[in-house]
Amino acid sequence: MVFHFVNAEFMSAPKLSTEPYKGTRDFYPEDMFIQKYIFEIMRKTVEQYGYVEYDASILEETALYKAKSGSEIVDEQTYSFTDRGGRDITIRPEMTPTVARMVARKRKELAFPLRWYSIPNLFRYERPQRGRLREHWQLNVDVFGIESIDADVEAISVSYDIMKAFGAQDESFKIRLNNRKLINFLLHEYFKLNHEDAYKLSKLIDRKLKMKEEVFLEQSKEILGDRVQAFLDFLAAKTLDQLSPELQENDGIEQLRLLMEKLEKRNIKNVVFDPSLMRGFDYYTGPVFEVYDTSPTNNRSLFGGGRYDDLVGIFNVEKVPGIGFGMGDVTIRDYLETYELLPKYQSPTDLYICRLSADQSEFIEELSHTLRKNGLNVIADLSNRKLDSQIKSADKQGIPYIIVVGENEAKTKTFKLKNLQTRHEQEVTIENLPSIIKK
Repeated sequence: MVFHFVNAEFMSAPKLSTEPYKGTRDFYPEDMFIQKYIFEIMRKTVEQYGYVEYDASILEETALYKAKSGSEIVDEQTYSFTDRGGRDITIRPEMTPTVARMVARKRKELAFPLRWYSIPNLFRYERPQRGRLREHWQLNVDVFGIESIDADVEAISVSYDIMKAFGAQDESFKIRLNNRKLINFLLHEYFKLNHEDAYKLSKLIDRKLKMKEEVFLEQSKEILGDRVQAFLDFLAAKTLDQLSPELQENDGIEQLRLLMEKLEKRNIKNVVFDPSLMRGFDYYTGPVFEVYDTSPTNNRSLFGGGRYDDLVGIFNVEKVPGIGFGMGDVTIRDYLETYELLPKYQSPTDLYICRLSADQSEFIEELSHTLRKNGLNVIADLSNRKLDSQIKSADKQGIPYIIVVGENEAKTKTFKLKNLQTRHEQEVTIENLPSIIKK
């Protein structure tokens, strides 16, 4: 009689799910290949403009976000908790307040203007949907210390060049522009709203595309009364010239005209004025922009940014002008999939060495070491599986080349190199094998 002993604690434990936490992703090798590709394009492009990489902890004091990100984000979208020291902590939902804190901290030591970038992991508690998850990575590109519109031009140019580096055609995306100075003038000078009503209307503009038209109109009337038609006319404008004469002399309009003119000179022509563009963060002070996908199947904002000249000043130090943008990995991957711009998976391993028996183990170990020193990424099969199973394993992993080592190969030090994609075979030696694979 055979007795089987089962751990009682294991039997009573709840069944664990194999699914990732809601709104997050597992990255299998094929997913990591895509993620690495996206990050490499981002890094290469921004570094061409002289941007340097920085990073910081994912934990920040909650007060940092309450100060400038906006109450909606802090109250409804953050992962916040009280630590064991009684401090209110938030897992970062965005990177801009963090980089502003870093600049404020060492502003006396830094060589301005700064061109910094990072690709941080960010977390927001919101309803997962296409293009929006609870966890994502985001390229953040920021310039500090330049007041002129030329910094805004550069930020938009960098974002445009990243899209082109991914293989995007101009007709597949638009760059939408607006200016917070124009919006502030509209709310406070043109409509003469008090602070509370101005804030309500600004948030209403930001949510416009997510609301039913009749609901948007009703809530607008509650704030503006019989002036609501002038508000709707403003939002309907397709060009700066279509705005009412009372708005034409506004500083925000002048900045937008100059910005568009300079972008045109850089041959960036897929730029449009969008009076409803707000960007959700409260810290923007000037031009704002968003890159939109024009595809009917993925017609949405991909990423964006804007100017925030007052953000560093919230730390009770002198103001430092800044402008930046954030490009999330979720939306850009959706875009690349929509236009079939994702690269085909390629294994980082160059060669798989199959063995006919354990007798060749020592030789294969030496061979692998030699090939790795010559720049190849090599897997040496350590199992006792049949040759057919070893070859299938290499093929399934997407490894392009294999050699089989038996007693004869170990003696002669010559091998048949097989390309698993083309099925072509050729005889090689230890000396010429690396150069043939790298061709």
